[in-house]
Amino acid sequence: MPPSSDAGRLRRLAARNEPALAFSLAVLIVFFTLAADTFLTQRNITNVLGQAAFPLIAGVGVAIVVLAGEIDVSVGSLLGAVAVPLIVVMNETGSMGLGIAAALGFALVVGVVNGWLVAYARINSLIVTLGMLFVLRGLIYLYTGQRAIPDRVMLESFYQIGNGRLFGILPWPAVAGIVVLLFFVWVLKYRPFGRQVYAVGGNAEVARLAGYDVRKVKFLTFVISALLTAVAGILLSSRLGSAVHVTGIGFEFQVVAAVVLGGISLAGGIGTLWGVALGVLILAFLANGLGQLRLPTEWQLVITGLIIIAAVALDETQRRRR
Repeated sequence: MPPSSDAGRLRRLAARNEPALAFSLAVLIVFFTLAADTFLTQRNITNVLGQAAFPLIAGVGVAIVVLAGEIDVSVGSLLGAVAVPLIVVMNETGSMGLGIAAALGFALVVGVVNGWLVAYARINSLIVTLGMLFVLRGLIYLYTGQRAIPDRVMLESFYQIGNGRLFGILPWPAVAGIVVLLFFVWVLKYRPFGRQVYAVGGNAEVARLAGYDVRKVKFLTFVISALLTAVAGILLSSRLGSAVHVTGIGFEFQVVAAVVLGGISLAGGIGTLWGVALGVLILAFLANGLGQLRLPTEWQLVITGLIIIAAVALDETQRRRR
């Protein structure tokens, strides 16, 4: 292969965020392994992977929305909201299938409303999803009376999806996160919908002139985001064994932080889901490691916030250079 081709490949590799993110994750793991005796243990690592599965699954959906040039900050309240129909229907019918169907149906309605208001009514996506965040949280408080709704049926099958482990090692939520990630990596890379998402996010007008249905693409991204958040909410409800009214508070910031840190440009059209996965893992291991070092929560929040600001600043700098 000609030297120029090797040089071009190296330039393309350097322009990607994934190698830098992978290196940062490795540095974090090495540092906390040396600083905390119980960090690099099977129990701790698998627990972190299980906890990271929830922002990863929802983050894939949010990343697709951002790639299309929009934003979805309603995922925190939706994560908690889907637990209510899930647990209530299960308690009334004794059926896990009906409970899951109710949760997914509720999320579908939310995704359709968000998508229609943004894509067809042309209302700013930040305003729409911020409003939905407050609406859903208010409905949760009104219905539950700000009290947890316990799972009275206690089906073993439902318990296992959030608390069981593959081969007794890897939590099922982590397995679900990996499956979701791989599936949508394939969709974005090899399916027409993936090309349309990148095209719409890169330049909506050019995408329209190329024959893409811009409004339909944006609409579908919000539906996908809502449904994936519902999947995360179902798994989390299984782990908690109840619908807790405070579930998901601040979750949207965790997800958006991972998406931005993972290299998804807030301007749309740039980034990969592999970067999002690395962003999720960096934040998860960072929080776990700082907790093991007994650093006060206040400082954990400061450090996480500084990382987010740095990631956004880097994204803006790179975008201006393009």
